[in-house]
Amino acid sequence: MSTVVSNNKEETGVRRMLSDASSASTTATYNSLRVRPLSTNASNASSDPAVNHAESYFLKREHRLSARRKAEEEAAINDYKKMYEKALATNQRLKSRLETSKQELTVIQDQLQRAQVHSGNRSQQKSKYHNTYESWALKKRISDIEEQLKVKKKKNMSDNLQ
Repeated sequence: MSTVVSNNKEETGVRRMLSDASSASTTATYNSLRVRPLSTNASNASSDPAVNHAESYFLKREHRLSARRKAEEEAAINDYKKMYEKALATNQRLKSRLETSKQELTVIQDQLQRAQVHSGNRSQQKSKYHNTYESWALKKRISDIEEQLKVKKKKNMSDNLQ
């Protein structure tokens, strides 16, 4: 809290308390509580140096507070602009990453489809090869059995002849 001392000769020593809750309310409260000279005559106000000093002090203080308030508002606006620009940059970066991911996904799906088709062809080729091998093995076995039969027939014939 800050105290303002009135320099008016009629109200010397009277103090008023101002709340510093916000700079806007402080200025409004200050303006409503500030003691002004009773006469509005410019010559009367300028002849009293204490009043002029107090008046200039309060004007300087008002200007300082308004300048500070304006700087804070501009800083807040700049902060919002920075936050907005940062959000836009982040969105652009995420959009590009999403686009890249979509392209990679498409490429991977194509590769998967080709692999599935290729493995289907490979399994067909394997079954074809397997069937060919089985038929060859069966033919060989049949020929072996036929030879064994021929050998047995010859043996039987030779046994019969003896």
